[in-house]
Amino acid sequence: MAARARPEGCCPVRPVRPLPAGESERLVGALKALADPTRLEILRLVAAQAGPVCVCDIVDRFDLAQPTISHHLKVLREAGWLAVSKVGIWAFYELDPAGPAVLDGVAALLRGSPAGQSGFSMRTSGTRQPPGRTTSSESTGR
Repeated sequence: MAARARPEGCCPVRPVRPLPAGESERLVGALKALADPTRLEILRLVAAQAGPVCVCDIVDRFDLAQPTISHHLKVLREAGWLAVSKVGIWAFYELDPAGPAVLDGVAALLRGSPAGQSGFSMRTSGTRQPPGRTTSSESTGR
């Protein structure tokens, strides 16, 4: 099979090492948990509080049945976004400190880690341009 000719101005692609399977699964699971609008809003509600939030207060904020909210809370707990403590029959939820670190890790992967661990790098100039095109700041020299 013949290799295709590269378009003029096309930069070679840097190699990227795959993430270890466990790390990849952890990141995908955490991000999938946030891919639901209700779970994202539950997480935002809990994160905005000064302390743990009673499950009854979470249920009251949404127009969904209690079992549905409980399901969403379970998904967020299992993905590492929320921590739960129980007092009697009541469950109190708060942001798991490790949760936001997942987003920091994803951002580091997209920026390219300082130690080059991911091998992944994004351009820091902003939006990508097709070969041969320049941004307005590049064309004006600013």
